[in-house]
Amino acid sequence: MASIALKSFIGLRQASAEKPHFTIQAKPISLNPSNHRRLQVNAAKTSPKVTGRNLRVAVVGGGPAGGSAAETLAKGGIETFLIERKMDNCKPCGGAIPLCMVGEFDLPLDIIDRRVTKMKMISPSNVAVDIGQTLKPHEYIGMVRREVLDQYLRNRASENGATVINGLFLKMEKPEDGEAPYVLHYTEYDGKVGGAGVKKSLEVDAVIGADGANSRVAKSIDAGDYEYAIAFQERIKIPDDKMVYYENLAEMYVGDDVSPDFYGWVFPKCDHVAVGTGTVTHKGDIKKFQLATRNRAKDKILGGKILRVEAHPIPEHPRPRRLAGRVALVGDAAGYVTKCSGEGIYFAAKSGRMCAEAIVEGSENGKRMVNEADLRKYLEKWDKTYWPTYKVLDVLQKVFYRSNPAREAFVEMCADEYVQKMTFDSYLYKRVVPGNPWEDLKLAVNTIGSLVRANALRREMEKLNV
Repeated sequence: MASIALKSFIGLRQASAEKPHFTIQAKPISLNPSNHRRLQVNAAKTSPKVTGRNLRVAVVGGGPAGGSAAETLAKGGIETFLIERKMDNCKPCGGAIPLCMVGEFDLPLDIIDRRVTKMKMISPSNVAVDIGQTLKPHEYIGMVRREVLDQYLRNRASENGATVINGLFLKMEKPEDGEAPYVLHYTEYDGKVGGAGVKKSLEVDAVIGADGANSRVAKSIDAGDYEYAIAFQERIKIPDDKMVYYENLAEMYVGDDVSPDFYGWVFPKCDHVAVGTGTVTHKGDIKKFQLATRNRAKDKILGGKILRVEAHPIPEHPRPRRLAGRVALVGDAAGYVTKCSGEGIYFAAKSGRMCAEAIVEGSENGKRMVNEADLRKYLEKWDKTYWPTYKVLDVLQKVFYRSNPAREAFVEMCADEYVQKMTFDSYLYKRVVPGNPWEDLKLAVNTIGSLVRANALRREMEKLNV
């Protein structure tokens, strides 16, 4: 889930005016209300026309960012190529998506394994706080399996005209002048296990790098490095009577035992639970933290059988460079995972769509060449809309994840009904709504009190350890 409380009192009060699908700065347009809309754009006619064909764009990576980008491009009249190596990729993330994503991205309900309406936040001393009491009857956090969600988004991109290639991106040749094509080299596979693949190349006018934390596209444009976490997850099939407990419930564990800088989780899936943890600072101890997470939940997963073990790098902050020429990065490749909460699926899909919209707009539905200025509109819009959220969660992680006493204080605060309401409103709808000034003041006072108690407890513990 991964939304952590307290977004409400860090000075963010404006709701982001994010409209579904497309935001065009030209004169007003009308949209067909059907699920599969075609974008119509009146763009400034400053770039040269593409003759004899439409604009060609390659999307490298077929996760939520790549699938969403490819669909938007194809709908907008762009000749679109989506390159993905692992069509059955099972990325080890919790798989939580906010309610607004279901509507914004027209997701069918049958790809959502569970509708979580209850959460338990569990402190280092195993004090459990129930979260979810402020949810309305129709509100929930969706739990998905990445292999199911990703495949659905790729299929929808294909249905709208994108060419989906089962291939491994190798390298990219940059153009020598402003309008020459990029040449992408990749190995294409036929889907057969053990196949060696065939080396191929592809000429395109622009590239969207959606190929994850170890992005080769990012390396091709010297995007720079960033700190990353290792996420480790086990999918565990537990007895049916124990699965009833997790029917609509997720758990989050905090403490030095499960992670010195993150949290452990037990999230329900279709017929099993996902148990995992992550860390930036102690990557070599990740299996020890995973064992501790299992031990904290042992009574509830007793008798379970491990179905799959997964590990993957997760970025901790945006890359120094996310754009160069006609190449832009989105999703994990750009570093769009929030600190403190580790949320990335929604932001990946949203960034892929925003980037594609900028290309469609700048190219006048594929009729004109795009340039860096066209793609920069995506970055400007992204930073304006979401940068405050990233900064707030960065601060929260530094304040509340620094010690076990601080984590105890954090869990204590999560019991507050006002904190829960503001947190879920922010998470479910990806907006920071105006709060009640009096409640905000009380929350600030309670926060200070919790931190004072946490510091006092930390000092006493340090005395005992001397």
